[in-house]
Amino acid sequence: MRVVVIIPSRYGSTRFDGKPLAAICGKPMIQWVYQRAMKASCVDSVYVATDDNRIRDAVNNFGGNVVMTSSECRSGTDRVAEAAEHLGLDMADVVVNIQGDQPLVDSRCFDAVVQPFNDDPAVKMSTLAFAIVDKREITDPKDVKVAFDNYGNALYFSRATIPHGRDESHGYETYKHLGVYAYTREFLECFRSLEQGRLEEIEKLEQLRAMEHGHRIRVVVTPYDSPEVDLPVDIQRIEEKMTAIGLC
Repeated sequence: MRVVVIIPSRYGSTRFDGKPLAAICGKPMIQWVYQRAMKASCVDSVYVATDDNRIRDAVNNFGGNVVMTSSECRSGTDRVAEAAEHLGLDMADVVVNIQGDQPLVDSRCFDAVVQPFNDDPAVKMSTLAFAIVDKREITDPKDVKVAFDNYGNALYFSRATIPHGRDESHGYETYKHLGVYAYTREFLECFRSLEQGRLEEIEKLEQLRAMEHGHRIRVVVTPYDSPEVDLPVDIQRIEEKMTAIGLC
């Protein structure tokens, strides 16, 4: 079983055009994500999947691997599935999908999201969750929340606060979903054949497509947060965090 990281990356964005190439501490954002993935002990190789020549050229400039994909992909996961096909990955290989806007992702997150495939042969898809520390994230719709059962299987993902406590005095943890997924190549082929889900369309969360069609997603809680860059204003916050840990 090989473990291959594929970073889906597109240039166009309604909120932040050209985001993958935005400079963070002197490097394109996509380069930070790529290099963090390369440090994971379980990862055999890393690729950027894109339909844009500007992103392709930037990846080539820093010596990374790139796979060109169709501009018609419905979601990042569909782009990852197409790239996995182009690469000729075995159906038993594990593919990790990390969003290209997480330049601070900890390399240990990749090992964590892959571990369920070693522990349980029934697992076909996994993802990460982080116990929210910043209370703002509990109600912010750009921070996706996840609830899961006693066996670690996702019950639901939402931009709303879940669970929503009836009694404010009752303390409980709220988990943020981190945009890191892993799947078998076989399940990726299944995913790309599924019709878009109603809840997926409402929440704009592609992982709900799998759940709406009856597939389980194993959730792994990690102690390592992975803040995303959603808007240009977020870059300063990320650079400050990088400076604090000696990356800038």
